[in-house]
Amino acid sequence: MNERIDCDIAVIGAGAGGITVATGSALLGAKTVLIERGRPGGQRLHADLPLQALAAAAAHATNWRDAAAFGIRYEEPDIDFAAVMRRTKSMIAAQAPNDSFERLAAFGMTVLQGEARFTAPDTLAVGNTIVVARRIVIASGARPAMPAIPGLDDISCLTPQSTFDLTERPLHLLIVGGGGTGVAFAQAFRRMGVKVTLIERQRCLSRHDPELSDLVIDALRADGVTLHEQTEIAQAENSVPGIVLTLRHTDGSSTRIAGSHLLLATGWEPDSAALNLTAAGIASGPRGIDVDRRLRTTNRRVFALGAAIDPQATTAIALHHAGVALKNILLRLPVRAGRDTAASLVACDPELACAGLSESEARRHHGSIRILRRPFALNERAVAEGRSEGLLKVITTPFGRVLGAAAVGPQAAEILQPWALAIGKGLGIGAMQTMIAPFPARGSTAAQAATDFYRPKLFSPLSRRIVQFLARFD
Repeated sequence: MNERIDCDIAVIGAGAGGITVATGSALLGAKTVLIERGRPGGQRLHADLPLQALAAAAAHATNWRDAAAFGIRYEEPDIDFAAVMRRTKSMIAAQAPNDSFERLAAFGMTVLQGEARFTAPDTLAVGNTIVVARRIVIASGARPAMPAIPGLDDISCLTPQSTFDLTERPLHLLIVGGGGTGVAFAQAFRRMGVKVTLIERQRCLSRHDPELSDLVIDALRADGVTLHEQTEIAQAENSVPGIVLTLRHTDGSSTRIAGSHLLLATGWEPDSAALNLTAAGIASGPRGIDVDRRLRTTNRRVFALGAAIDPQATTAIALHHAGVALKNILLRLPVRAGRDTAASLVACDPELACAGLSESEARRHHGSIRILRRPFALNERAVAEGRSEGLLKVITTPFGRVLGAAAVGPQAAEILQPWALAIGKGLGIGAMQTMIAPFPARGSTAAQAATDFYRPKLFSPLSRRIVQFLARFD
């Protein structure tokens, strides 16, 4: 006999966005059901966090190279690959209790573990349990995309999640996909002594501003990563003792390359096939579930967010969407998701962080724009630390409203925090110019870049004439 649960809100998926919605609604007194078919935590816990830990270990493995410039010399480190991977896995274990089913249930929600499936516009089946909800939120996330490569089905491949199960150092890691995840893995493994080849059919980090991303690509090459950009994979096949890929280049030539392991980092694809969306009257496409600016699907009882509506959505975007959904559902506020507030981070060295619109997007949407560039070579903290590579790039309207910002260099994500706030709040460059930051600090680049916006007017011929006129008076 089926059990029936009636609730105010049912949330499908216990990733970052789903947990935020479920926790918020339960704390606000709504009867809430959270449904998760696997482990709670989602991409943030099982891919993003260990990748950050892996990148941190790789950074320690290279610190000795630059120490001589500070008058310090020590030997090349002995890297215990198994210990590094155990530590990355331990990050998941340490954080897992925060997202456990037991802790979530303690907030007052009902937690169901199993596959959710729509049977009606307001009804879900989870095993033998029927959930009838006034509102439903789909936060089902995304799954690793499988590229269409002949022969790939016969090969055992690593994914961004399963890579952390490795206990022995690969001899030669082949990575397919030059997005942020592929680039981060390539650099981290190379710095730990693994031979790495990265294959990308377009330009590496093609979703990012080339003015900044090219600095990351140069760093990869300097670390010894072999890059094949604008390259297709014509065939994949097993060999002894590994894998052979046949690469097809733009000039028509081909190359065969052998490796011990193959990692697929080709992005993400929608993971909502099992939901039976048609039973609920919910439209979807290749990029995910269709929603309006308030994140409502074509079934107005159902909202969707995060990777369920855009497989490339970051954890930051999922959290933003969760806040929008909660305000619409519980407070009945017609809040809209921000179109221009995307934020992303590539866990590499130098770090690459972006918020808001890129230069090309800003030109497309706004036409006339202002571009401010502030090299970190002009920042005292960066110079003192011997890490002055990179820059801050800010995009504004001609009148100074901040549209986007990006930074490449050490601590780029932290440098970008005030700019993300300015973009989200629609602030002008003047708000950044008045900021007084601790000195010396990399964050002081914000006020310096904002000052650059006013410099042409401040030191214009008209300004000089005004000063000269005022100087006549005591």
